[in-house]
Amino acid sequence: MSDVEIRPLVAADRAWVAQFIVEQWGDAMVVAHGRVYYPAELPGFAAFADGRCVGLLSYELAGDACEIVTLDSLLEGRGIGSRLIAAVLAAARAAGCARLWLITTNDNMRALHFYQKRGFALVAVHRGAVDRARALKPAIPTLGFGGIPLHDEIELERWL
Repeated sequence: MSDVEIRPLVAADRAWVAQFIVEQWGDAMVVAHGRVYYPAELPGFAAFADGRCVGLLSYELAGDACEIVTLDSLLEGRGIGSRLIAAVLAAARAAGCARLWLITTNDNMRALHFYQKRGFALVAVHRGAVDRARALKPAIPTLGFGGIPLHDEIELERWL
């Protein structure tokens, strides 16, 4: 999609990013592998088309790894997610990272398909991790996409 601009997030973006995350994730915070994240406080990239945000990726750098915390594309099938992945790959390489990784849930078949097509490999299933995450974020539903019971986190990685 050539009419989409990808740009890094800046401090002035925090308020609208927080609202975007609430709209997409149901809360300003997300929970993964027992940690609470506030994506509006993390580095990231936004995709804009016609003056509106159509995609957002937040990430965290830690040691030689870069974790994708959130990825949302509001216009699926148009290359927005792929371009956001390319942006974070470049940022991770520039930061000296050796590994790009993320967590998704056991119900998210579309995400599993998307990430594997982009070179990510399944490395772990964390059984019961979503059940434990509900202690930190009770609003996490018990049923996910297609009515699949939501219990486990799936870890994927891509070596750089």
